[in-house]
Amino acid sequence: MLALAVALLAGCGGGGGTAGPDAAPSSSGPALGTVTTAPDGVQEVTLQTQDDYVFTPDAFTVAPGPVRLTVVNAAEQLTHNFRFTPDAGPEPIDPEIPLLTVGESRTIEFTVTTPGEYGFECSFHTQLQQYGTMTVSG
Repeated sequence: MLALAVALLAGCGGGGGTAGPDAAPSSSGPALGTVTTAPDGVQEVTLQTQDDYVFTPDAFTVAPGPVRLTVVNAAEQLTHNFRFTPDAGPEPIDPEIPLLTVGESRTIEFTVTTPGEYGFECSFHTQLQQYGTMTVSG
């Protein structure tokens, strides 16, 4: 009986519907939301979305300059997208990911020059509050 209880609890561990950093394109890379600088000088960051209508993390900070942003759809059922909220930041950021199917990851590159807060969202799920903020430090 005790062995059965332990096995059931072990099966529940770490679930919760959100995948961890191992769902990022490279499981040996930095944690989700950690901004690093690639050898070419571009800031890199990876976000994840899943079936619970959130971005993980929902906030990160970069310095002015070029950014390479990867979004991983770790959902088992939902399709998402990623865009910077139109007319919501100090300057427009046009690149977007129009569609992320289950298990897919895509990368966009852009340059930011104006410090401030830039909202981003899954436009399919804004009514469910699937959005976040990129801060450009000043």
